[in-house]
Amino acid sequence: MNRLLIAAAGIVLAVVLFLVLRPDGGDDSASPPPPPNPPTTPTTVSTQPAPPPTPPAIVQIPIVAQGGKPVGGIKRVTVAKDRVVVLVVRSDVADEVHLHGYNVMRDVEPGTPARLRFRATILGQFEAELEQRGLQIANITVR
Repeated sequence: MNRLLIAAAGIVLAVVLFLVLRPDGGDDSASPPPPPNPPTTPTTVSTQPAPPPTPPAIVQIPIVAQGGKPVGGIKRVTVAKDRVVVLVVRSDVADEVHLHGYNVMRDVEPGTPARLRFRATILGQFEAELEQRGLQIANITVR
C-alpha cells in the first residue's frame, strides 16, 4: 500500500510540475505570446506657438563731420554679417552721405543728421563718404 501511495504521489507531482513548467497549455501549434510592451515615457504637446526668433541687435555708428571732414578721422568699424546697421551722420555742412557697395544715400544738413540703415548681407569693406566733397568718413567691414 505504501508503494501505491508513493507512486500516486509521484504521478501527481509530475503532473503539477508539467503544468507549472508549460503554462501555454502544451499546444505546439499556437503562436508564442507577444512580447510585453516596452515602457513608454509620456510626452507633452505644447499648445502654445513657439516664440518668434529674436531680431538681431542694431549696430549704431555715430559719425560727426566738421568742415566736411570726419572728427577724429575715418571711422573704422567691423560688424557681423546679417546685423542691422545704422550710420548716424551729423555734419555742419550740407552734403549727401553715400555708403558704397550697398548704394545707400541720404542727405545731411546742419541740424538734420543723415540715418543710413542697412542689413549687412554683403561681406567685405565698404566706404561711406560725403559724396559731393569726395571725402571718406567711414570704413565698414562686414564679416
